[in-house]
Parts: sequence; structure tokens; C-alpha cells
Amino acid sequence: MTSLQERLFAMQDKQYAAFQAKLTPGVPVESFIGIRVPVLRKFAKEFTKEAECEDFLQQLPHEYYDENMLHGLLISQVKDYEECIRLTDTFLPFVDNWAVCDIMSPKVFAKHKKELLAKIKTWSKSSHVYTCRFGIEALMSHYLDKDFKAEYLEIPASVRSEEYYVKMMVAWFFATALAKQWDQAIPYIEQRRLAPWTHNKTIQKAIESYRITPEQKEYLRTLKIK
Repeated sequence: MTSLQERLFAMQDKQYAAFQAKLTPGVPVESFIGIRVPVLRKFAKEFTKEAECEDFLQQLPHEYYDENMLHGLLISQVKDYEECIRLTDTFLPFVDNWAVCDIMSPKVFAKHKKELLAKIKTWSKSSHVYTCRFGIEALMSHYLDKDFKAEYLEIPASVRSEEYYVKMMVAWFFATALAKQWDQAIPYIEQRRLAPWTHNKTIQKAIESYRITPEQKEYLRTLKIK
């Protein structure tokens, strides 16, 4: 066991490990240490100042799910854009579950919208499930507000995948787009531009959202594919 792994096991919560394993199918149960996310976030903030942090980011693949979560949190804190992209591209092929994928939210992305868009287009076309999911999530996080352009909706709309975690992300994206950019997003539902499962899941998630008006929800119900 490495010195870092010893420190991680000192934060272990076995009940939480069992809970996380149920939420993350496909990941071996024995790979969960069981560290609660707020605890791991706090540790990541401190660990990023240590010399060992740089070595850890080069050591792939990791043995434990919690090490991958830590890796994602550390990447999210990197302040240099080019370095952040390099680390992200190196790490994404090793991401094997939705939780590690979704924990990555680099703060530096917000300051580099122009360059980031090209990366998002590349990630979204990836055949690797979580690289594709990460790209669509980054688009959702950074381009549905003041930086929005209607053409950006084509990026997730053109994704064709039978992978559950990709389809769910496309549905989540369009439900969010309906909440934030209704006029531009609704034609994708009216014209059935999405695959049937994703279309109906988008409607379901939008109807569950408090950001969609009762009138909009009523209209969306009429657009379900039977």
C-alpha cells in the first residue's frame, strides 16, 4: 500500500463504500475505499500543495475508485488551462464510471471558452463513453447561458450512442437547454431530432424541473413518443 493509500484508508467509511458501490454498477466492489465527497474535496485542496500530488497525477491507472475521484478533483483545481487540458486528456481514457466523470469540473474552463469549444467537439465525438459524456457535460455547464449559440445544440444532437450514460447526458443536456434556451431547444423535440429513448427521457427530466413553466410542461407531455 502506498503512503497516499494509507492516508485515504484513514478516511474510510465502510457503509458509504457499500452505498457508492450500489450507485456505480460495473465498478468492482473491492475498489471502493468509501470516502465521502466533502471529506475528499477537503483533502484534495490540501494535497494539491504537496510535492506528491504531481507524481500521483502521472500514476495511471489507479487501484481504487476513490483515487480516481481524487484525481478528478485535483484536475478541477489546476489553474493553467493548457496543463489542465493535458491532464484531462491523459485521465479520461481511464475513467470508467459516471461519478468520476461528473466530479471533474475544471474552474479554468470558464476563462477559455473559445479554445474549450474545439475540445468539447472532439470529446463529444469519442467512442469512449465517459470522454463523450464529459464533453457534453462541459458544453452544458459553460455554453447554455451568456455564451450560448443555437448551433451548439447540434453537438449533442448529433451524438449517436446506445450507451446508457451517454444517452442520459444528452437527455440531461436538452432538459437543461429547454429550461435555459426554450425557443432554440424546443424544435429539437418538436421535430424528433433525438433518438426515441433520449427524446422521452429529455421530456421526463424537463417536466421534473422547477425551471420549466406549467404551460411548457403541459406542452411537452403532448410531444412524448408513444
